[in-house]
Formats: sequence, structure tokens, C-alpha cells
Amino acid sequence: ARMALGVVPQELVFDPFFNVREMMRFQAGYFGCGPENDDWVDEVIEGLGLTDKAHTNMRQLSGGMKRRALIAQALAHKPPVIVLDEPTAGVDVELRQMLWGFIQKLNQQGHTIILTTHYLEEAETLCERVAMMKQGRIVALDSTKQLLHSHAAKQLCLRLEGAVPAQLQPLIKQQQGEEVIFNLPDIGRIEMILSALRQAEVTVLDIQLQEVDLEDVFLNLVGSHGGQIS
Repeated sequence: ARMALGVVPQELVFDPFFNVREMMRFQAGYFGCGPENDDWVDEVIEGLGLTDKAHTNMRQLSGGMKRRALIAQALAHKPPVIVLDEPTAGVDVELRQMLWGFIQKLNQQGHTIILTTHYLEEAETLCERVAMMKQGRIVALDSTKQLLHSHAAKQLCLRLEGAVPAQLQPLIKQQQGEEVIFNLPDIGRIEMILSALRQAEVTVLDIQLQEVDLEDVFLNLVGSHGGQIS
């Protein structure tokens, strides 16, 4: 089982005595991989944008580069299963997008990726199957597509000039200043909402119809106590 796994911890744990390429070769050696594995090491280094840092000591790398190097280290022995624990925590947008692309490429090549993340957009973009946890218990486990379908609904986002009438208050999901988001159990509620606003002489400054995303599913399932996605 250990031979089949590559694990990337959330913490930045690294050997300070080696450069990136040396660290990867040592890691591969722990799993019985010799010089014949060097082509794969070079491919991973290039895929993670570490080519110009391959001979740089780990201590001299920035936080984002250390994160890339730890992912590279986990892949050094070409494991079929890769466990990523918050791989993009604290990284900038550019690095996050690069890591997403690399993770998708690995998955397409046949690697199984187990990803733990608090970024719901990340889970929706990358994961074919999602588990949602609340207080240590799994509250949902299904394909991403099915989870979104099972909670299918739309939201009406309005920018209003005036107070929302009392009969519409139960439909409000979120309100911040002029912007109000209404839950739409069915599409027919749009006309009812707009009619009630006209009667209350509330002016609609802007209108958007939004699809429910994984964040809405997550909040519906775990409530306000928080949780985690895998």
C-alpha cells in the first residue's frame, strides 16, 4: 500500500540539505527507484514549473515553490494514488491555476487523486466524486454532477432601491446593502417576486439569474457548523 501512495501534507515539511532534484531522487530511492526513474523526475519538475529551481536548495525557495516541490516529491516514485491535503492552501491565484492543470493532467494519465480542500470552487472544478463531512461524519457522498443535480435550484440576484416587502422575506437567502439574493424553489417565483416589488414600489436596478453551485449544496448539508470536502 505504501508503494502505491504519494502523500502531500498540508505543512511545509522538507529536507533542508538538498536541492529540489536531489530531494526527488532520494525520495524515489526510498521506493526502490534508481537512475532509470530520472526521466520521470525531470517530467514532474517541468510539469510543476520547477525547471529553473531544480538545483536550488529547498531552504532558498519561496513558500509557493516549496509547495510545488513537496507535490513533486510525492510523485517521485510515480504512485498510482496521490493524496493531496490542502495543496493550494495559502498559494496565489496563478500557482493555484497551475496546480489545478497539473492535477487534471495526472488524473487523465490514470492516477487516482484524493483531494482534501476547503475551497469549494476547487472541489467542483477538479473532483468527479465528492464527500462532504460535518463534525467528523460524512453527510454526502456522490458524484459532483449528481450532488448538484439533487439540489438543483436557481437563485435570483437583484439590486434594489427600497425595502424588500414582508411577504418576500422568507425567500431571501442573503442580503447586503442594495443586493438581495432570493432562493427560487421553482422558476415561477420570479414573476411573483417582481410583481410584489412593483406593488411595493421598489425599483429593480439590476437582475441576475444564478445556478446553484457546490458551495450552496455544502451549506445546505452542513449548516453553519462548518465542514470539509474531500
